[in-house]
Amino acid sequence: MTVQDDKRERDLTLLFNLTFDHEREGAGTDAHLELDGQVIPFELKSSTTGSVSTARDVGMEHLDRWSSKHWLIGFYTRGARRLRYCHYASPRLMSGWIDEKRSYIQPDYDLAKIAKGKLGLGDLYRICGKKAAYSYRDALSLHKRQYRKDRYLSLMDMEGGYSPERMLKFLQARLEYVCLRGSTINNPHIPKSYFKGWARIDSNHAETLRKLVRRELARSG
Repeated sequence: MTVQDDKRERDLTLLFNLTFDHEREGAGTDAHLELDGQVIPFELKSSTTGSVSTARDVGMEHLDRWSSKHWLIGFYTRGARRLRYCHYASPRLMSGWIDEKRSYIQPDYDLAKIAKGKLGLGDLYRICGKKAAYSYRDALSLHKRQYRKDRYLSLMDMEGGYSPERMLKFLQARLEYVCLRGSTINNPHIPKSYFKGWARIDSNHAETLRKLVRRELARSG
């Protein structure tokens, strides 16, 4: 995320009286709305073109996370000098776009899961050599920095190392990771047409948002 994007998101949290998540990471929640005893997670986005960029390498984890989020999107003039209006989107309203991306990814995602289960010890020996025990360096060389060192050490099932069966688990995890990386979509945009006919929030921002959220919560039961 650029510094400018981050500033716009902070501005939106102030305008709508949300709680900005200062400890957030890339996979976290941008902000929260405290409403009627509930804490509602929000995904914040902004655009200067009409279409909305989302994230790099979007995969199933992104889509699963987004499916339960409420969204607040600010539309700015070119150059991001002035906020024109905003759209609020509940999980229900975002489900069409999310389901479309999920359908696109699903075959590759399923392929990764199936391929992972096909690997056996013969494949391990061809790739990593046949050993009675494998070392931490062997596991790190195979699965790279996907696990922290403490996790690698905790998975040792032999004194100072790994059995072939445990090493096979690393091989399966590596294949799954490689396949899933290929199944992601790089920064899929939400097109301007997706918001056609939606009400714009351009005044009484905080009050209007709360009315819309209450309406959606009541609708979803």
